This record gives sequence, C-alpha cells and structure tokens, in this order.
Amino acid sequence: MRKISLFIAMSLDGYIAKPNDDLSFLKLVEKEGEDYGYAKFNETIDTLVIGRKTYDYVQKEVGVSHYDNGQRDVYVITRNQRPTVGRTIFYTGNLPDLIKRLKSENGKNIYCDGGAEVINELLKHDLVDEFIISVIPILLGNGTRLFKDGRPEQTLEFITAKTFETGLTQLHYIKKH
Repeated sequence: MRKISLFIAMSLDGYIAKPNDDLSFLKLVEKEGEDYGYAKFNETIDTLVIGRKTYDYVQKEVGVSHYDNGQRDVYVITRNQRPTVGRTIFYTGNLPDLIKRLKSENGKNIYCDGGAEVINELLKHDLVDEFIISVIPILLGNGTRLFKDGRPEQTLEFITAKTFETGLTQLHYIKKH
C-alpha cells in the first residue's frame, strides 16, 4: 500500500506561514545547491495533494511547473470546481475518501505539501504515514500553525534528525502501527 508523506518546513515555534500566508521566512535557509533532500524525496512520489491556497501561492511565486511537471498527478483540494489542467485535478470531494482511494492504487508514494487545513484534515483521520519536518531557526510568534487542536493522539517512530549549516534541522518520523 502506498504511504502519504508530509515534507514541510516550519518555524521553531510551529508555524508554516506568517500572517497573510507569508512564507518569506523560508528565505533564511536558502542556500545555493542545497535542497534539503527534496530531489531525493521527489523520486519516491508520483502523486501530490495540496490545498488551493498553497497551490495558488506557489504557482504565483515559483510557477505552475513546480507541481505539475508532467511526471505526477496533482490533486488541488478546493471548494470551487475548476477544470483539470494537464495532470492537475481540482478536487472538491471528501479528502479522506480521496486519500484512501489513492493509497489503495498502485504507484509510488503520495506527497502532501500543505496547507494547514489539508494537513490537519488528514491528521484527524490518521492518514499521514511519514513526517519530514524541516525546522527553520526563527520564532515567528504568530501565523498559521502546522498542527492544530482537535485531532487524535498519534504515536510516531523516530527515524533521523539531520542538521545543516544554515541552522535548519530536519526531523523524520513515521507513524507507529
């Protein structure tokens, strides 16, 4: 069965964005030639699940090909119907049903890139199998929290912790079965 993985960055105090969906704090750890394992991780997936706000932000800042590179299916979780573009599907149905269906299909793993609403809906239904969380050395004090209240307790198994010269620390856990 395929697994669903989070690969995401947050501040030390647990925020994935500053107010108004501002991700500028991520620039603190940008370094030429350093992708923090993203390319290697990318080889293990063929499906991406992402919230519409995160999708729109990345599309504007980086470009649409960052997600739809022709090599994978992209499911944008949205409340508003939009036509499919390339391999990007705008999904308005039940998120847990979609994930259960995708997990049961053949293929590589599934990557959830956010945002917080999508992640927390997955956590509420105990659907995340792997957590790769990069901690940025900053205390934001306010913004969008990665983990919200109202989800069941979930025990994780530690895999690795990597440190980088930029100050970023990457934590890797899997769900304990």
